[in-house]
Amino acid sequence: MGPRARTLLTAVNGTTVVGLVVALAGGAKIRRGRDGVLIGENYRRRVPPATCFTVGSVIMCRRSAEWLLAEERSALFGHECHHRGQYAVLGPLFWPAYWAACGWSYTATGSWGTRNFFEKRAGLHAGGYPTDLPLRPWVQKVRGRAASGPPTPPPGSPSAD
Repeated sequence: MGPRARTLLTAVNGTTVVGLVVALAGGAKIRRGRDGVLIGENYRRRVPPATCFTVGSVIMCRRSAEWLLAEERSALFGHECHHRGQYAVLGPLFWPAYWAACGWSYTATGSWGTRNFFEKRAGLHAGGYPTDLPLRPWVQKVRGRAASGPPTPPPGSPSAD
C-alpha cells in the first residue's frame, strides 16, 4: 500500500482527525511532512513520554518538524510512518489492539515495546526500543510447559494408547 493510500485511508477512517485533535490539544503546530504525513511539532503534553508517536497520519513530535525530517532520523520517521500504515488497515481498532500488545509486552519483559507486535513490525531499534530483553522467568516457565505439551502418561495407564 502506497503513501497516498495510507493517507486517504487514515482520513476516511477518522484516525487522522483524532491525530489533529491530539496534536492541537498538546499545543503542537501542524506542519506538512513527507508522503502525506502531518507533523505536530513541539507537542507539549507529558503523556505519552515518547519523543514521537503517531495517530492516524499525524506524527506528534516533542521537537521541530525539521528535527524529525533530518536525514539522520530517517529510521525514526520510517518507524512512525509504519504505524500510519497500521492505522490505515485497522482504523480505530488500532488503539485496543496496540494497548493489548503493550500489555503483553510489558507483562512478558517489562518493556512496552519489545514484544509488542506493532512495534516489532515498525522496527524496534528505529523506534528506540530495546531489541533483546529476555522474557520474565515466570513467562519462560509457562512457555516451557506449553512447548513441551501435555505430560506423557506412565506405561500401562488406561490413557497410554
